[in-house]
Amino acid sequence: MPGELVDDTVIIRDQKEGSQFHNRGFFGYPRSGGGLDLDLIEATFLLQSGKLTVVQEGRELSFPELFRHSASLIPEFDIKYLVYTELRSRGFIVKPDSGDYDLRVYGRGDMPNRSREKYWVKAVSERSKFDIIEFFRLLALLKDDKRELLYGVVDEEGDITYYVVSYGVPKAKWEMTVPDELCQGTLVQDRVFVFDPLQASVLMDAGFFGKLMGEVLQLSIIESAYLVSKGVLEVDSGDGRLDVDALVQFGERHQDEFSIRKDAYFHLRDEGLLVKTGFKYGTHFRMYEDHPDKCHARYLVHATSAEKGTSWPEISRAVRLAHGVKKEILFSMVGDKGVELLGFRRIRP
Repeated sequence: MPGELVDDTVIIRDQKEGSQFHNRGFFGYPRSGGGLDLDLIEATFLLQSGKLTVVQEGRELSFPELFRHSASLIPEFDIKYLVYTELRSRGFIVKPDSGDYDLRVYGRGDMPNRSREKYWVKAVSERSKFDIIEFFRLLALLKDDKRELLYGVVDEEGDITYYVVSYGVPKAKWEMTVPDELCQGTLVQDRVFVFDPLQASVLMDAGFFGKLMGEVLQLSIIESAYLVSKGVLEVDSGDGRLDVDALVQFGERHQDEFSIRKDAYFHLRDEGLLVKTGFKYGTHFRMYEDHPDKCHARYLVHATSAEKGTSWPEISRAVRLAHGVKKEILFSMVGDKGVELLGFRRIRP
């Protein structure tokens, strides 16, 4: 079937042929008065598949020629084309999108004239910038849960990994109890110790804070700062009491990424979630929706910020690790709106 390349569109002018093409695979967009307009991604795919010939000024173009032409007009055309081709080759109806997303994908058996899209897709290289603010912006555009935001990440060999991106919405089933007595802690190196056995037990019961060392409770600086902010703990440094600001300043001097981790920890604890270190899992925190005696940690949490960001290889490692230990990975973004949670789940559409 012949098509004519005009700038960024391949036009099938024959009404009957254009209609057949559209009806068979929902390629292109019907033209007023008959015929079909094909997006360059669609036209390149059809040319490579041997279902279309493309001419420009009377000369037939080869696949490499059309591919290079398309890449000169569409940013990251090669990445978008690889994702489009992979999805189309597995039977999905895929429509290129020139707006906020790259592709719109319909469920198997669904048709664009009868169904809504199942996925809105962004196609990216594994080496592309990971902009966490953009994730939240794109999720906000979805407006409901009937579509999912899908990222197709293309590695340097052309293999594609798909991630569904969603808001993280853990649900707390537990509420912190506030001790009647103000507990006393002592700063030693970069930990706070509660030496009174009764007070140590009270803080453990209040929210599974710290870790018992016999009858002595050891707390991290972040846990201590949180408890001080709630008025249930005093911390003595040997040179006087440390308030929240002093503890935070101490943490910032002695620990990497302390402020980002602290903000995420405070937010999650205020939401009623039990948060413990995630070091053994290679993340900042592990998180329980209920007391650890009643459930396993469902989530791993990695704290980041709009300024710091992360990378796709880091996302890949985190998602695979979480899956391997039967947990879900959440990234917490600390920004102007406070702390927001973003979930990643690897799928094969």
